[in-house]
Amino acid sequence: MQRRALFKRIASKPHLDQKVIHAAPPTGNFTKYQGEWTNIQAAHLLRRSLFGFNYEMLKQITEEGFENAIEMITSDLPAVEPPLNYDFEVDPDVPLGSTWVDAPYNVVNNSNGYRNRSLVGWTMSKILSTEINIREKMTLFWHNHFVTAGVNDSRFEYQYINLFRSNPLPNFRDLVKQITIDPTMLRYLDGRSNTKTSPNENFGRELLELFTIGKGPQVAPGDYTHFTEQDVRAFSRALTGWVDFGYRNTTRPDFGSSFIANRHDQDDKILSHRFNNTVISNLGDQEYNVLIDTIFEQDEVSRFMSRKLYRWFVYYKIDDTIEQQIIEPMAQMIRDNDYSIKEAVIALLSSDHFYSYDHIGCMIKNPIDFVGGVTKNIEMLDPPNDLTIQYTYWQRTFNSFRTMQMEYFNPPNVAGWKAYYQEPSYYQGWLNAVTLPLRQNFSNGKIINGAIASDNRLKGDYLAMIAKYDNPYDVNEVITNIVAVMLSKPISENQILALKEILLPGLPDFEWTVEYGDYILNPDNAQLKTALLNKLSDLLLYISRMPEYQLS
Repeated sequence: MQRRALFKRIASKPHLDQKVIHAAPPTGNFTKYQGEWTNIQAAHLLRRSLFGFNYEMLKQITEEGFENAIEMITSDLPAVEPPLNYDFEVDPDVPLGSTWVDAPYNVVNNSNGYRNRSLVGWTMSKILSTEINIREKMTLFWHNHFVTAGVNDSRFEYQYINLFRSNPLPNFRDLVKQITIDPTMLRYLDGRSNTKTSPNENFGRELLELFTIGKGPQVAPGDYTHFTEQDVRAFSRALTGWVDFGYRNTTRPDFGSSFIANRHDQDDKILSHRFNNTVISNLGDQEYNVLIDTIFEQDEVSRFMSRKLYRWFVYYKIDDTIEQQIIEPMAQMIRDNDYSIKEAVIALLSSDHFYSYDHIGCMIKNPIDFVGGVTKNIEMLDPPNDLTIQYTYWQRTFNSFRTMQMEYFNPPNVAGWKAYYQEPSYYQGWLNAVTLPLRQNFSNGKIINGAIASDNRLKGDYLAMIAKYDNPYDVNEVITNIVAVMLSKPISENQILALKEILLPGLPDFEWTVEYGDYILNPDNAQLKTALLNKLSDLLLYISRMPEYQLS
């Protein structure tokens, strides 16, 4: 009884977030957030900026404070190491453990096959990183904005995605110029076949409609709010002459894009009234720069991008009030910073509006958010330090969100994934009769069984996980901390009681303290350990099946 009394006193220590539930919602405008910085706000920032997190990451960002948290999330990071040849022994140009990103393609040995596997595995490793930074979320944002798919040259695709990863909060104008002559984009939207004798309008149209300014309502035949069909033709002519080189080249390692002057339309290009009837004369390989500068003279470009960023980070609904109070000041900030978007993203993530209670948990997680979230929430063990095992594990995890209808490197069309533009469903499109069971199967499997990597089973150590909590002897703190990581908002008292019933079926709170304390005193007792692990596994499983777990 004395031991029970001692454990009961330990359990009475106040747990981390008792006061959080009563935090007042902010005013919801674009001014800087001045409210409390609790784990609810910190978790909201992490959910929208990263692909999942664990309790240690949440605790760190909460203790850092609001200002430091924003700075950490948006800080510049060193370049990442490139993907490696992890198991393909017959590539004559790339030894095991070396990178293939600058090596020629070997058609005899089909080196592109293993390189594609390496690329997706490497990509998954970045998604699963516990780095507290916006880089990976922004890399996917740009991939969804400047879509390419089906190019099937791993070197091209690596260079394309690394363009975004190397500068995730870029100057938008500069990024448009870079992507315009990127070899992967030249192939995907037929820029390589755009010549003076046979203009191809694919890229010119998407440059205007999807990449920079948007179409707007049609006001007359061939005349939209922000550009005309005349502009599409003129832009396409101005972009003639660019080709990619080195695609699946078997003899030389270099690849990229080049300008062929005799394929370029050297006549004047006359833009419409939407661009003040500007005339673009022949400027050879610099003509595309002038063309893009001309687009960026229009203020609508900054509004167009502000709306895209808003739907990515906050919510899909943009009414007149949001347009005036959020989009316009964001757009003005982008223009004031010469089209650098970093300042506007920081301002959005720092705003009262972002932390408005209504905006917490209002998104349905996309499949990559879901997979990354499950893996990090339950703190699955990392694969052992063996390249083949690591890459195989990462590839299998990558395949999970591929089946959930969000395949990295393969968006469904040039507009990206429908959840970010398709009215009226938007994010709701992620859940359907096919994808919801797949999500549940993924979370069930990872929580109960973990993942197989060669002869290794990777599974969360739930006792090690709760040992990081301030007071794992307190059943209320255990539940509160797990909920803070897995669910976006505090839950009701009845829901808390249901969760507690999983850990303590019909028993008072202090029984958890006794049971956990017995385990701490006897860590080698398999019966005690198994009983606690089963309860924690059941708790995580229950939470992962709650509808709220699908929300971000």
